Amino acid sequence: MDFFKKHYEKILLGAVLLGLAGAVGFLFLKIASEREELQTKEAELTRPKVTALPELDMGAYQTFLQRLTASAVLDLSTPHKLFNPMPWRKATDGRLVKLDANSVGPKALVVTKLNKLYLDLTVDNMDLEGPAPAFTIGIKREAAPNPKDRVKTTRRCKVGEKNDLLVLKEIRGPQDNPTNLVVVLNDSGEEAVLPTEKTNAFRRVDGYTADLKYGPEMRTWANKRVNTPPPLTFNGESYDIVAINKNEVVLKAKSNQKKWSIPYNSPD
Repeated sequence: MDFFKKHYEKILLGAVLLGLAGAVGFLFLKIASEREELQTKEAELTRPKVTALPELDMGAYQTFLQRLTASAVLDLSTPHKLFNPMPWRKATDGRLVKLDANSVGPKALVVTKLNKLYLDLTVDNMDLEGPAPAFTIGIKREAAPNPKDRVKTTRRCKVGEKNDLLVLKEIRGPQDNPTNLVVVLNDSGEEAVLPTEKTNAFRRVDGYTADLKYGPEMRTWANKRVNTPPPLTFNGESYDIVAINKNEVVLKAKSNQKKWSIPYNSPD
């Protein structure tokens, strides 16, 4: 107690100094805290977080721009014939026919039917005597260009021998009673198997003839072949048939050599 009485001024001064030191330390901490808070507020005010705007829908504008840049085509000819009226012609049956590309000329020609032309091969006779059997093969070529070649003819053949139409390549079955002959056709290199029974034959489609109709002039043609006169004559022009297949007939105009494909719509 005496010590406190003698030194209370020093104790009080020390307490004051400790308080002042604590206050100074607190000020340093407060200043740092305030500075950090001020920097945060400054960043929020000067560099705010901005939410991106949604992407604009420009589809309608792009469509409009495309319509503006696209060139407009004003056709006053087809199909209305505003300044060039469509001429008409009276057909042979009295009907009025438009003189356009689809109503007259090759595009108005119709293939009404295609008829198949066959190559038929038959074994007409067998000579099995001797070491080298011989066979008589009947040949009918309906598509041959020359009419005299379309009738049935025969060729006597032995294995390995070649004639103007075929080569007998192989005999199948027993030597004394063959069942089939294998021949190679000269025109295509195709192998054909011929039954030796006379009731059977080897058959191949070699071509077609065409039945045609031209409506505007009520004209018809039957069994017309490729490159066979007379030509087709209609609408003031003559046409040769240069090809026929299962899908079309091809014409060639005599005046300008232009080719026209006439499709065949099979009823099957």
